[in-house]
Amino acid sequence: MGQDTTYLLERMTIVGDLGAASFVPWIRRHAAKLGLSHTISHTSSMRIELEVAGPEELIDMMEMGCSLGPIDVWVERIDRAAISGERT
Repeated sequence: MGQDTTYLLERMTIVGDLGAASFVPWIRRHAAKLGLSHTISHTSSMRIELEVAGPEELIDMMEMGCSLGPIDVWVERIDRAAISGERT
């Protein structure tokens, strides 16, 4: 009895005070724990852009995790945009 899972590819842009050196490795570990494919395309002290692929529910969990993030960063907002259509 397989479960119908929809996989998405989204660009996630994280904006805030992100200067802590620990945040990018934290993002990589969090994505790996959730089983999401991910590529970080831009990092600066004010913005991080990454592409994530996986089930929508897990991408939602990734967004929530990043918004709460480590104590040494302050996330003001996270913008998400679909990169391509759904794939199953």
